[in-house]
Amino acid sequence: MTQTADPSTKQMLSERVHARLQEAIMRGEYAPGEALKPQELAQQHQVSLAVVREALVRLVGEGIAVRLPNRGFAVPDFSDRRWQQIAEARRTIEPVMLRLAIERGDLDWEARVRAAHHRLTRTPAYVPEEGEYYSSAWSEAHRVFHRTLLDGCGNPVLLDTFDRLWTAGELARRWSAQRTPDRDGAAEHRRLEEAALARDADTAAEVLAQHLTLTVAALISAPDEVRPQL
Repeated sequence: MTQTADPSTKQMLSERVHARLQEAIMRGEYAPGEALKPQELAQQHQVSLAVVREALVRLVGEGIAVRLPNRGFAVPDFSDRRWQQIAEARRTIEPVMLRLAIERGDLDWEARVRAAHHRLTRTPAYVPEEGEYYSSAWSEAHRVFHRTLLDGCGNPVLLDTFDRLWTAGELARRWSAQRTPDRDGAAEHRRLEEAALARDADTAAEVLAQHLTLTVAALISAPDEVRPQL
């Protein structure tokens, strides 16, 4: 096994293992609730246990893994309460941010919202080489659209909060999309754009709250129980 006494070498190896595990989990190579066993991962990646544990702790901080008391690490499960907590936080904060953006956003903000939505609609959601979850390019276009909508609020503290919550919920979004393939997310995004640019704060906030609710509902309901009501 690779020795990692040199701190800089250990850091480099930890970054590499972290990136590989992050990609594997995001692409569905590990099932919800599946154990992430440090010893097996150390052997697989030919690194020390310390390197693997450091990478796993980072994944826990990002919401991509969980630490289990006396049981090591695992991929979060569908029923993990963290998804509900993230959704609750987002439903509390983001509609308020969107109202502020609609109130404060200028013509430049409107143009950026249109451009971000156009990019989202033109980006393929799935590509064969990236597995069964949506593509990294679509994931980034999706993030940019939502953040651009809220960017008009002009409050960097709120936007930093959005960034943290978005990262923490990325795995849940991928699972949700897989479990509800018939959900018309494109229509939801279109309604968000239309309401925001029409400066209809009430409708925009309502559509956004429901959009966020449907995402997490897919993780706690049978797929055929989740029905958009937009």
